[in-house]
Amino acid sequence: MELDRLQLRYCIVSFLIVATMFSCTEAYDPLDPTGNITIKWDIVSWTPDGYVATVTMNNFQMYRHIMSPGWTVGWTWAKKEVIWSMVGAQTTEQGDCSKFKGNVPHCCKKTPTVVDLLPGVPYNQQIANCCKGGVVASYGQDPSAAVSAFQVSVGQAGTSNKTVKVPTNFTLLGPGPGYTCGPAKIVPSTTFLTPDRRRKTQALMTWNVTCTYSQFLASKNPSCCVSFSSFYNETITPCPKCACGCQNKNCIKSDSKLLSVAGVNTPRKDNAPLLQCTNHMCPIRVHWHVKLNYKEYWRVKIAITNFNYRLNYTQWTLVAQHPNLNNVTEVFSFDYKPLVPYQSINDTGMFFGMKYFNDLLMEAGPAGNVQSEVLLQKDQDTFTLKKGWAFPRKVYFNGDECMLPSPDLYPHLPNSAPPVSARIALQSSFAATAIFLVLFIFFL
Repeated sequence: MELDRLQLRYCIVSFLIVATMFSCTEAYDPLDPTGNITIKWDIVSWTPDGYVATVTMNNFQMYRHIMSPGWTVGWTWAKKEVIWSMVGAQTTEQGDCSKFKGNVPHCCKKTPTVVDLLPGVPYNQQIANCCKGGVVASYGQDPSAAVSAFQVSVGQAGTSNKTVKVPTNFTLLGPGPGYTCGPAKIVPSTTFLTPDRRRKTQALMTWNVTCTYSQFLASKNPSCCVSFSSFYNETITPCPKCACGCQNKNCIKSDSKLLSVAGVNTPRKDNAPLLQCTNHMCPIRVHWHVKLNYKEYWRVKIAITNFNYRLNYTQWTLVAQHPNLNNVTEVFSFDYKPLVPYQSINDTGMFFGMKYFNDLLMEAGPAGNVQSEVLLQKDQDTFTLKKGWAFPRKVYFNGDECMLPSPDLYPHLPNSAPPVSARIALQSSFAATAIFLVLFIFFL
C-alpha cells in the first residue's frame, strides 16, 4: 500500500514537472529570448475612494509589433472597483452602473476591456504615448514608438498601499490571440524626472504584468512560407504545399472579376483574409534567391509577396538566421539591424522597410510585394555553396516563424562530372582514336 502511494506521488510530481517545463517553453523564442510586453501600473495620486494610475505598455520584443486594429487589454478587479474616468483609452462596454446616482462611472464591469483611442481625439482626452489606435512598434525597429499608455481613475478600491488590491487575470490581444499574461507583481515604485530634470518624484505604488507570445496559441498553422532559387540551378524550390493549411479556405484567383467589386478589399472585424489561390495558401511568401557569386562576396535577392487582398502590412519586419549574416556588407532597399540574442553568436538579422519608401507592404496585387538585395562578404575558411549553405536556417515575418521547404528539395549545385551522353561521346572518341592509331601502325 505504501509502495502504491509512493508510485502515485512520483507520477504526479513527474507530470507537474513536465507540464511546468512545457508551459515555460511554450512561449520561448530562441531568437528573442527576453522579448515580452510589460504592462506597468503606477499609482500617481490618491482620491477620496481610490486612486489615479498611469498604465504603460512597453513592447520589449525585438521584431514583433502590434499592428492595426491594435491592442486590447483586460483584467478582473480584485474587489468591487469601478472606473470613474479614463484618459488616452476607453473601455469597450460600460456595464451596469444603475446603482450610481449623479456621477456615473465610465465602466462598472468586473472584467473591463480597454482599447486605445484613435489618432486625432481632442487634446483633453490625450496623454503621452496614447492615441495611436493600439499600434505599437517593435523595440528593435523603433524603441521610441514601442510604448503605449493611458490613465485611469479607479473608485471603490482603497486609499493606501495596504488596502489596494492588484487586479488579476490579465489578458492581452495584439490584435489577435497569442499572448499569455502572468500575475501582477508589486515592484519598487517607479521614479519620474520633472521636465527640468532637477527633481525626482515617485509613484505611490507600482505593479508589473509580463505578457509573452506563443505562435502556437496564435494559430495552429504558420502564417508565412519560404521559397528558394539560385543562379546555379534552374529549379525553383516552392513553398511546401498547404504550408499554411488548406482546410476549408476560400480563395480567389488573381484574374477573378470579384476583385473589381467595391468593398471586397475592406478588412473585416474578424480579420478574415481573402487569399489569392496558391499551392501554399499563405498570406505571405518570402523568396530567397542566391543571385551572384563573386570571388570575395556573394549576393542574395529577398522578395516578400502579400497574397491577402484585405490587409496592408505596416511596419513589417523580416528576420533571417544565417551564419554569414555576421559579414553583411550592404543592404540596398531595406533597413537592416543585426540581432545578437546570445552575444557571442552573430548569425541573425532583422530587415524592415525604409520609412516613406517600402515600410508599407500593400495588399495582394501588382503592388503587393517589396524586395531588396543583400551583399555579403565570404568567410573563406567556411564558405561553400554545397548542401544548402546559401539558404537561411530560420525565417520570421512579423514575429511568426515561416515554414521552410524540406532540405532535400533545396537547389543543388550541378554535378561536376560531365553528363552521361557526354561521357559516352568522349569514350567513343577515345576508342575511335585508338583504333585509328592501331591501324596506322599496322599498315606502316
